[in-house]
Amino acid sequence: MTFRITKKFEFSASHQLSGLPAGHQCARLHGHNYVVELELSAIDELLGEVGFVRDYGDLSSFKKWIDETVDHRHLNDVVEENPTAENLARWLFFRWRGDFPELSSVRVSETPKTWAEYRP
Repeated sequence: MTFRITKKFEFSASHQLSGLPAGHQCARLHGHNYVVELELSAIDELLGEVGFVRDYGDLSSFKKWIDETVDHRHLNDVVEENPTAENLARWLFFRWRGDFPELSSVRVSETPKTWAEYRP
């Protein structure tokens, strides 16, 4: 049996997407109130002695990094790829997989109705 836990984080940032047709709204400089969800997974046999996939408190380093690295920033200056929600999800996954080996997916939302997910 697999257990999954998630934790939600929020930040605000601007971006401008390249490669879009002239006049496309996302080609203009704009911003979002982003929501990021980290999903961590473990099989029953790998739950720690306490019975956690991972202590939610361990994710405080991710929150600190979000606040210092992307919150109220222009994402084009931070992310090497075109900062789409899809690319952000993948970028965050690979940036944090080493710190959280249980990381199984990263979801990024730019609006309350849209999500992009990276799950290898």
